[in-house]
Amino acid sequence: MRKLSKIAILTAVAAGAILAQPGGPLQPGGDQDPPSRVARLNFLNGPVSFRPGSVDEWTAATLNYPLTTGDHLWTDAGAVSELHIGSTAIRMDHETAMSFLNLGDQTAQISLTQGGLEIRVRYLGENESIEVDTPNAAVSLLRPGTYRITADGDSGISVAQVRNGEAEVTAGGSAFPLRAGQSARLAGMDNVGQDISAAAPPDAFDKWCDSRDRREDESVSARYVPREMIGYEDLDSNGVWTEMPQYGMVWRPRVVDVGWAPYREGHWAWVAPWGWTWIDDEPWGFAPFHYGRWAYASGAWFWVPGRMVVGVRPVYAPALVAFVGGGGFGVGVGVGGGVAAWFPLGPGEVYRPSYRVSEVYVRNVNIVHVRDVTIINQWNVSNARYANREIVGAVTVVPHDTFIHARRVDREIVVVPRETIVRASVIGTTAQVAPVRESVVVRPAVMVRTPPARIVERTVVVRNAPPPPPVSFAAQQQVLRNNGGRPLDAQQVREIRSTAPAREPIIRQSQPMMQPQPRREEQQPRREEQPPQRFGRPPANDRPAAVRPSEQQRPAEQPRHERPAEQPRPAQPRVEQPRPQPEQPRAVQPPPRQEQRTERPANTEHKAPPKREERTEKKGGL
Repeated sequence: MRKLSKIAILTAVAAGAILAQPGGPLQPGGDQDPPSRVARLNFLNGPVSFRPGSVDEWTAATLNYPLTTGDHLWTDAGAVSELHIGSTAIRMDHETAMSFLNLGDQTAQISLTQGGLEIRVRYLGENESIEVDTPNAAVSLLRPGTYRITADGDSGISVAQVRNGEAEVTAGGSAFPLRAGQSARLAGMDNVGQDISAAAPPDAFDKWCDSRDRREDESVSARYVPREMIGYEDLDSNGVWTEMPQYGMVWRPRVVDVGWAPYREGHWAWVAPWGWTWIDDEPWGFAPFHYGRWAYASGAWFWVPGRMVVGVRPVYAPALVAFVGGGGFGVGVGVGGGVAAWFPLGPGEVYRPSYRVSEVYVRNVNIVHVRDVTIINQWNVSNARYANREIVGAVTVVPHDTFIHARRVDREIVVVPRETIVRASVIGTTAQVAPVRESVVVRPAVMVRTPPARIVERTVVVRNAPPPPPVSFAAQQQVLRNNGGRPLDAQQVREIRSTAPAREPIIRQSQPMMQPQPRREEQQPRREEQPPQRFGRPPANDRPAAVRPSEQQRPAEQPRHERPAEQPRPAQPRVEQPRPQPEQPRAVQPPPRQEQRTERPANTEHKAPPKREERTEKKGGL
């Protein structure tokens, strides 16, 4: 492993070192900067469907997909799922429809038009807000705690329960607090009746959520990375923490394929506003591919998370890689239609996004890996020397069509001579190619279960007005072609929005809100009140005649088909990664976990996801 001159070698935090404040504030960047966090879909069982905010088509949900403003999820009958926004866990019960009205650095605003959510809030910053909006109420979560919220738009009833913590409910023109151990039943739409009582005893869904919480509470990985690093909770059961002298505490996956390298088992997708984004197939494949760097030593790959800095929340990145190419590279490889090739960034190497950002954002996304700000500011992507580029098998090459159509990378790898790779130029941190519709939403081979049209069309009451919904991908596509693969900047989005047809949802003003009840003196003062609003599509009799339902909406009575199980991946041998011998690393094994039984919510079976079959066929690689 070569040494990095003029770069302070990063060490991860061990016991007794300075720890980051969860969700600590970042330095403010520019208006062009994208959010520093996303929501990750990290668990699903049963038919779960996903709809990106920029298209009107549903597809099957996949693990590790990053969700942001405008995205929709639906858990069908017998299904459950779990998401994380930093340390906050959001669990969806069966037959639940939710979407993100707004997801940014300080705000998480969720639309719940049907079904039930349980939300575990571990940390809530002074200026952060979490709001859940139902067809007749807006529920603001004011404290760390556990909350259960259900909505039934057909009957006009919502229920908000506070297991622990505190919430504020806005409904029917008034706002009132909801304390720990209380439940509020809200009935009606414009004239909402309120019934406050003791919270109901935990049911099977609550107990399943509790078991998931206990799993996170016992996490060993939380000693080495901040809980706001999305995906930390899946590292314990899939790898081992090891101390290496030059990097400090690093993590390695226990079992990988022969010839495995980072950013190889998964696919690329186009996720605005970041652009080309890596979606990994492994259950642990989020944190190691959106934070940190990868190092190769003694025949094995290790993930280096970076140091934990007080007051700095980890900044999400779509993929921490460098792409290679340049004139003649595709021709030299001998693949018609071109190729895409990339390798993981190593410790101390600077990530300069292809999407438009401020210099403050560049510092924020790199500061836990590169302490010297001068190096960050002066980093030249094309002229820098990259450690992993020199490692045999580190560069992954696939045909152009595989890349843009979101196909599995590991099934279509192109073997390229090392001399060709070495001669290629580093062209940046993203592929210089525009997306197609399949880059945004993969067309399913079978019918996907979607929420009934009446659920999709429902409005919700909001306390805080969300931003406009995303611009449709069809309206963006020509500008993206002109950009050569670079995501749209804020000015381009505004120009498209001014000419494109308005997309759902829309906001309707509701009746004025009454003066809310005063809160306890020891609590922080409430922000300035805003009147409740309706968010979503208006009732049918208020809709202009020209409004046409989205293509994905189907009559409720349409028969739905079971989604067949995914075809097994080509069998390949799984090998135990060797530990580096020279450094004599000290393994830190997570404590043995007790077997937990997952309770079954009413009419829902929660089964463990099926184990992946052993793979025996060796894959091609570099």
